[in-house]
Amino acid sequence: MASLPIDTAKFTGIICAVPPAPRVANRETGQLRVDRETGKTVFQVGLCLMAGASADVVNVSVAGEPAGVQLGMPVAVRDLVATPWENDGRHGIAFRAAEIRPLNAPASAGKGAGQ
Repeated sequence: MASLPIDTAKFTGIICAVPPAPRVANRETGQLRVDRETGKTVFQVGLCLMAGASADVVNVSVAGEPAGVQLGMPVAVRDLVATPWENDGRHGIAFRAAEIRPLNAPASAGKGAGQ
């Protein structure tokens, strides 16, 4: 399925609601999930996305540990996408970002722009 880009500039705030943790690929062996393109460990961060009077917490995957991101901290998210999925009658939306960093930290030299 196609990935849908999300314009993070439309949010009034994005806050870390659950600190970064490595994603587990195999619960039996404890093997961690690795990004196919970069070879970095994939981390998951719970982000509170605020827009006007509403807020939602979503789990966002990112390749590599988001340095300096802590619980309750405002963050900047680069290249956030949502990908619908379905597997054995279950379905949902997976969120992924190219980068998650503290709001006042300098952006890394990656492709794409945005908050």
